[in-house]
Amino acid sequence: MAQALRVGLAGLGTVGGGVIKLLDANAALIERRAGRPIEIVAVAARDRTRDRGFDLSRFEWVDDTSALATRDDIDVVVEMIGGADGPALVLARATLARGKAFVTANKAMIAHHGIELAQAAEDSGAALKYEAAVAGGIPVIKGLREGAAANEIARVYGVLNGTCNYILTTMEQEKRDFSEVLVEAQVLGYAEADPSFDIDGIDTAHKLTILATLAFGTRLDFPAVAVAGIRHVIAADIAEAHALGFRIRLVGLAEANSKGLFQRVHPCLVPLDHPLAHVAGSLNAVVAEGNFVGRLFMEGRGAGEGPTASAVVADLIDIARNEYGPAFAMPVASLAQAETAAAGERRGRAYLRFTVADRPGVLAEIAAAMRDANVSIESLIQRGAAADGSVLLVMVTHESPERCVADALDRLAGSQSIVGTPMLMHILDV
Repeated sequence: MAQALRVGLAGLGTVGGGVIKLLDANAALIERRAGRPIEIVAVAARDRTRDRGFDLSRFEWVDDTSALATRDDIDVVVEMIGGADGPALVLARATLARGKAFVTANKAMIAHHGIELAQAAEDSGAALKYEAAVAGGIPVIKGLREGAAANEIARVYGVLNGTCNYILTTMEQEKRDFSEVLVEAQVLGYAEADPSFDIDGIDTAHKLTILATLAFGTRLDFPAVAVAGIRHVIAADIAEAHALGFRIRLVGLAEANSKGLFQRVHPCLVPLDHPLAHVAGSLNAVVAEGNFVGRLFMEGRGAGEGPTASAVVADLIDIARNEYGPAFAMPVASLAQAETAAAGERRGRAYLRFTVADRPGVLAEIAAAMRDANVSIESLIQRGAAADGSVLLVMVTHESPERCVADALDRLAGSQSIVGTPMLMHILDV
């Protein structure tokens, strides 16, 4: 029998525990597919005394996480610690410097330090694998890096955060407000105690950064991602979108053209006939458009113990087979430094929601700002006055450069007729 692939596992939370359970449950099948056994040799985590629901006595416990990188009886280190920096990054650097394979689900670390780590992997001849970092159990990294490798990708986009998708679809199905559904999501474990990374779009931006590099062969550029989350979406937006033939989804979108690379995370109105409109609950989905393969659509569970562990173990099987190449589908030296394409010249339709004072002349004021900014109004809905005397005004614009809509909103800034900040959401017309 071929020598086992010996694994050091750092982090024994939900996903780390899931990796152990999966390797136990499917050991015989995994050995047949990998061509040799995959065995965990040593583990490291913060709390040695915690009851995790499975036997850890068969593994050697390592108090210093970074020591996993230096052990002669470990071939590959799996990192489930999390965080862009700190112990996870120290472990990654040490592991790759020693020429050992490194597997991670850490999208923040890959988005911020992936180029450095990919170069270190190339220099030492080690594997750097991160299938679990984007969309959990959906094999989107492998799909872009291998399955669509012969294609020029025009754009890649998708629903990349299960927490946000759960909140938005629950708001839609149960006609409830954001804050109420968020609390429920925290109780059910769909949202963290501090949900900012999810609901403010940062988690999606990390994943989009990685997808863009794989799709377009450009260097990771997280700071170039324009990010807006869902915390200002209200139940009325969900209802108005539905009346107009749309559903609201938090969409990460990246596209490359002659003007550079455009990356944005933003709540969007998705037409009901688009497959992303039917991605419900905590599911994720990714769309890639290739010049020969056409539209690829991949949907599945984007987080959780089982799906994420599945992706981690799939990476381990590749390493056991010695099937791996450059981390980002091409050598680091071949990755292009793309210019950042500004949003202003992108053409599209927009959804605008205003809360306004219920008095004469308000509609004319808003219409004049749109006219002066060269924005044409496709449809306009005005709802009755609320208890405080305010009125909800919703409009959809005709296609125009995005800078024109921004100009119209600038013209209305400071207006005494508008209560609060207007809500802008783009319409997904792809």
